[in-house]
Amino acid sequence: MNTDKEKKKIKLVTLPQVKDYLEKLDVETSDQIQRRTLDYISKFAKTSKKDAQSIKKKLIKETKLTEKEAVEITNIMPKSKEELYVFTSGWKKLLPEEISKKILAIIKESK
Repeated sequence: MNTDKEKKKIKLVTLPQVKDYLEKLDVETSDQIQRRTLDYISKFAKTSKKDAQSIKKKLIKETKLTEKEAVEITNIMPKSKEELYVFTSGWKKLLPEEISKKILAIIKESK
């Protein structure tokens, strides 16, 4: 039986946010998974934490994406319509052309 205390809140975070959290950990006390995750994220995070938060907010506000969708787009930072479609096809919804263009414009202006 689930109670309110047993329910865990899921917080959606971008790769730069995870990188920021992991960089604050002491390397000596970090476990292997934390170190590997930091190594991976250091290679693939394409923007700063501040910029990622700004991009995510703009995507939600200006394109009406869900938070989950905005985080995914912020993490991958697609450069082309084709790259964007690869990821959005998994959402089981079609994005109108104008929304796709707006997403790519938001990403481009952040660089």
